[in-house]
Amino acid sequence: MKMNEWEWAAWIFVILGAINWGLVGIFNFDLVQVIFSTSPLLKQTLYGLIGASGLYWLYKVLTVKK
Repeated sequence: MKMNEWEWAAWIFVILGAINWGLVGIFNFDLVQVIFSTSPLLKQTLYGLIGASGLYWLYKVLTVKK
């Protein structure tokens, strides 16, 4: 499957979100919070992009043609 630029960006956000959740689950360390703690709007925007990217890829996986 060839991905366009938007799909690559969404995939990167999904990977970053997975890594962040792994860090939270294993070490109770929220990397996004540490990096963007001085900018709540930027932190909220990043979490929103990660969530939207996850929903996009869920849709892609569920609607794949075989």
